[in-house]
Amino acid sequence: MDVMPKWADVVLIPVISILLAAILSALVILAIGENPWEALKLMVDGALGSTYGWGYTLYYATNFIFTGLAVAIAFHARLFNIGGEGQALIGGLGVAIICLFIPWPHWTFALLGAAIGAALFGAAWAAIPAFLQAKRGSHVVITTIMFNFIAAAVLNYFLIGALKAPGMEPATAKFPEATHLPSFQDMFNFGETTFFRGAPANITFFVALAACVALWALIWKTRLGYEIRSFGHSETAAKYAGISPTKIIMVAMLISGALAGMMAINNVQGEAERLVLNAVEGAGFIGIAVALMGRSHPFGVLLAALLFGFLYQGGAELALWTSIPRELIIVIQALVILFTGALDNMVRMPLERLFLSLRRAKNDGRTV
Repeated sequence: MDVMPKWADVVLIPVISILLAAILSALVILAIGENPWEALKLMVDGALGSTYGWGYTLYYATNFIFTGLAVAIAFHARLFNIGGEGQALIGGLGVAIICLFIPWPHWTFALLGAAIGAALFGAAWAAIPAFLQAKRGSHVVITTIMFNFIAAAVLNYFLIGALKAPGMEPATAKFPEATHLPSFQDMFNFGETTFFRGAPANITFFVALAACVALWALIWKTRLGYEIRSFGHSETAAKYAGISPTKIIMVAMLISGALAGMMAINNVQGEAERLVLNAVEGAGFIGIAVALMGRSHPFGVLLAALLFGFLYQGGAELALWTSIPRELIIVIQALVILFTGALDNMVRMPLERLFLSLRRAKNDGRTV
């Protein structure tokens, strides 16, 4: 029997962790002479107070959904894929090739082709560390983080070489008009009333939602998902049941790499409409925190991605309209990651003791 009820693990622990991070962040803001309450109001207004703010919040959240899901599926197989950054970079390369060299008649076909290309490129990049883990015992943490740097070098090579557009900037040419995805501004334009004006959020957000549903169905409604979870809980028991460790490691990492690569349809095809250097902007690493906070559940990942989207957009507004430096915004984001990830047991253990004592008291009452 679990020490804590499921709702406490899924809801209560993340909420308490966020509150602790918020309190510590408020103290830091107070220490530099700013008003924490005013800072919070500015963040909320900048990220959620207008459709423009929501457009940026959902744009960032879309990136984090893909990278969070990528980390989550690997977690279920007890694999720590921290190569989402590199897999998303290589996924962007796949999107660029698909969009630049295939004449698409309409954005719907281009979106499907780019999603497949991004997934294949991302999966291929994850396949090498997966093979090294499965066959050679090379730890996936080491290999995936090394592959992040290799991916950046590969992207550099193409953006100053074969894919470089005329000019000084290391970037590809603008993608053809037929590949441009509809933004939320296009989708929610009602004559004189236009929502999300100037915001980069686009139809990829709905692709990310579909990915959440698909991954939930895969993990909890299919035999493969059961095998992945069984392997993650106990490799020895899974092997005894006839589950191949090599198969699970390879499949889990391929799915993980594909999801990370698909982030590129949002930031490369949807927003920039070309491939540029550093297009991922750290979203691969944020995906780790998102998966941790979301307890590796697709719905939890969605909520955590929305929170980090809020932090990113709200933090940008805070840096723009106050004297709080951008570096401090990163510190606030890091505190949320710290409390929801590394310091999880600091919250979990006291709560487990509390629920255990409550259960014992309840049982003692029944005995009497």
